[in-house]
Amino acid sequence: MKLKFDVANTFLACIVLNIILHCFIPIKQIISYPYTYIGLIFFILGWIPNIWIYLIYRKYKNPVPAKDTPKVLITSGLFKISRNPNYLGMIITLFGEAIFLGSLIVFIIPVLFFILINITNIPFEERVLERKFGRKYLNYKRRVRRWI
Repeated sequence: MKLKFDVANTFLACIVLNIILHCFIPIKQIISYPYTYIGLIFFILGWIPNIWIYLIYRKYKNPVPAKDTPKVLITSGLFKISRNPNYLGMIITLFGEAIFLGSLIVFIIPVLFFILINITNIPFEERVLERKFGRKYLNYKRRVRRWI
């Protein structure tokens, strides 16, 4: 069972879309220089969970999340804090970019991405993990929140 929605490409498309929206439809600048530089901090910090997860998944030979059924249930590291640290990192990155760009319109994209992930990927992945790991995943799900 595979999910057809590709989160990684959608995430990258959202980054580009934010820039396009900011350049062509700059609705009201709500964050101004030098405060926009705070967004760079969040933009960079948001990438850390995704890089860490990529390295962990390679170590355990797990496929990229949402692509195929994982071989190992990972509950250590960032997964002790959030069941979806990769998506959390993506949203932090998108909000960081929105803060850096500062115009009102670009704050729509992180919100839409959050809604899309909650409707499509997370429920799909949770069903796959419940089928694959059963009680072990359900116990983990009870202990750790979806986001933080």
